Amino acid sequence: MTTGVTTLALLSQGVLLGLSAGAAPGPLLALVVSQTVRHGAAEGVKAALAPLVTDLPIILGVTFLLSRVADARGILGTVTVAGAAFVAFLAWESFRAPPLPTGVEAGEARSVSRGAAVNALSPHPYLFWAAVGGPLLVRAWSEDRPGAAAFLAGFYVCLVGSKVAVALLVGQTRRFLTGRLYRGILRGLGALLLLFSGRLLWDGVALLASRH
Repeated sequence: MTTGVTTLALLSQGVLLGLSAGAAPGPLLALVVSQTVRHGAAEGVKAALAPLVTDLPIILGVTFLLSRVADARGILGTVTVAGAAFVAFLAWESFRAPPLPTGVEAGEARSVSRGAAVNALSPHPYLFWAAVGGPLLVRAWSEDRPGAAAFLAGFYVCLVGSKVAVALLVGQTRRFLTGRLYRGILRGLGALLLLFSGRLLWDGVALLASRH
């Protein structure tokens, strides 16, 4: 009985944290919307799946580094600065996107690789697994392994599912996004990505500075 209650509690925590992280504005969500507008809902969905590609090594790596390396902040700060540069590049691409009166944008979307790069170079999954998810998962694994699995399942179903829902919603209204409206939305997304890039750069510098 106790194990069942614990498993349900861990599942609930995973769902809550997944929904919160999935709906929160960030570089990956902005990329999901951008890829959907530019290439269609299927490409937005592919970008939304990025955490399933990148997070396992992040979970294992962050847990290992934080337990073995004294200068974890230096590593996290370096990754964050690199992430700022990559997000700035994505912003530049959004600003220079050509007009698209009808249909989807020509060219290779590379949504999976772009999404994976954004997620891997963002500090958010590292910070989450270092400060919240990692300790909770380690504790749960030692006390209630079905609960640990339930936490992971609930977290990723809601994290990815919320972003997929955004892509599908934007995809349904995409046919109305033509001409100037289309370019205006892309420029707005570019500005949002640029703001995220500045925030990532600030966070990365702060992390590097905090080593001393």
